Amino acid sequence: MTTTAISPEAKPAPATTPKRRPKREREGAAWVFLSPWVLGATVLTLLPMAVSLYLSFTDYDLFNPPKWVGLRNYVQMFTEDPRYWRSVVTTVTYVVIAVPLQLALALAVALALKGMKRGKGFYRSAFYAPSLLGASMSIALVWRAVFNDGGTVDNLFGTGGWVNKPGFALLAVALLTVWQFGAPMVIFLAGLQQIPAELYEAAAVDGASKWRQFLSVTVPMLSPVLFFNLVLQTIQAFQVFTPAFAVSAGKGGPADSTLVYTMYLYDRGFVASHMGYASAMAWVLLVVIGIVTAVLFRTSRSWVFYASEGDR
Repeated sequence: MTTTAISPEAKPAPATTPKRRPKREREGAAWVFLSPWVLGATVLTLLPMAVSLYLSFTDYDLFNPPKWVGLRNYVQMFTEDPRYWRSVVTTVTYVVIAVPLQLALALAVALALKGMKRGKGFYRSAFYAPSLLGASMSIALVWRAVFNDGGTVDNLFGTGGWVNKPGFALLAVALLTVWQFGAPMVIFLAGLQQIPAELYEAAAVDGASKWRQFLSVTVPMLSPVLFFNLVLQTIQAFQVFTPAFAVSAGKGGPADSTLVYTMYLYDRGFVASHMGYASAMAWVLLVVIGIVTAVLFRTSRSWVFYASEGDR
């Protein structure tokens, strides 16, 4: 049997590697896949925003061409329109009432579900179901009937119709939002399940009570989730429309007690046909929501705890 010696100079042929596409060709393919989103964002979001910004500096009634008036809409809004400021106060009051109550109830239910051994899936679905209905007009009308004269609340407690009392009408609207706590509850429940059980065991060994464990373990470890829900629900609360519209029959009453910002914007734009004024109101709302969100992010540094980064 003969063997063939391999020359040390002989080397195996290098494997051929596929050539990479040119950078310009790869970018072109990326833009092809991104084009539906870019087109949708441009046509459905950016272009309407640009038109709305232009209309906010005009006098436009939907029937005649817009007339440029400069800052007149903004000046009138801030200095000559008392109903505008009532809508601002009503909206801020609604946010202060609805958001904390909704988050507190969502967290309480999430804590109760976390400790359940059986039936957790059923109760989680049951509590989440109202959130699936969203801000539908049908649910808001049912809510109005519940809190109207002769409704369920009146029959049970004899308090009369809340929707006809200036001091209670906005509370009825807020309670509708609180009732739809399913979305933040599910997020809280997911966050609670990520907290290591060892932390609770260590706290129990140190003699911490359930309340102390909640304050020293649950709240810090859940603070990123709490912050997320707070920002999300605050933004949504500033844009509330359907519940207030249905409860007040589209009038913001009684005595403008349910005249939230978006309802007054709707009234100015589509009832009074002052679309330029309504556009100015919309841009002020956008700026205010942006400022509130920025403030929440700024203050989060002092109370939101991230386990991977330590205290912020």
